Amino acid sequence: MARLKEYYKSEVAPALMKKFSYKSVMQIPKVDKIVINVGAGEAKENSKVIDSITTDLMAITGQRPAVCCAKKSVANFKLRQGMAIGLKVTLRGDRMYEFLDRFFNVALPRVRDFRGINPNSFDGRGNYNVGVKEQLIFPEIEFDKVDKVRGMDICFVTTAQNDEEARELLSLMGAPFEK
Repeated sequence: MARLKEYYKSEVAPALMKKFSYKSVMQIPKVDKIVINVGAGEAKENSKVIDSITTDLMAITGQRPAVCCAKKSVANFKLRQGMAIGLKVTLRGDRMYEFLDRFFNVALPRVRDFRGINPNSFDGRGNYNVGVKEQLIFPEIEFDKVDKVRGMDICFVTTAQNDEEARELLSLMGAPFEK
């Protein structure tokens, strides 16, 4: 659990300090939080979908997700204000490092035809976004208990000032970027 955190302090931080020649250790970028988001449009017809996604996210992250509700009513989508349409989990601290380690080393290699994650999915401010097509890549999810295969968006929020610093930080922490 704390293995990746210790690795960051002993290996990653000094390497980033040397490469980007920071003047202070406070300038070294680090992963601030990880946000996992699952959109559930079908929840407007079936309210049990939210419960199913909640159990999956709790198994994956070890934390109870927050329900996201619609902010506006949209008649074309048969959507009313206040309806539950998604779930999100924000991970920080030890749970964040544990998830990061499991995601890079266990879950991503289980993706079919995996050649690496896209190195161009940075937002310009040092944050990285990746989409996962199915929750079955996580070993915590039991295949027999899954009612429907759902995807999720995972956002790695870093304190890096630009994409180059964030790419170097994530690759030193084990992110398998495409060559």
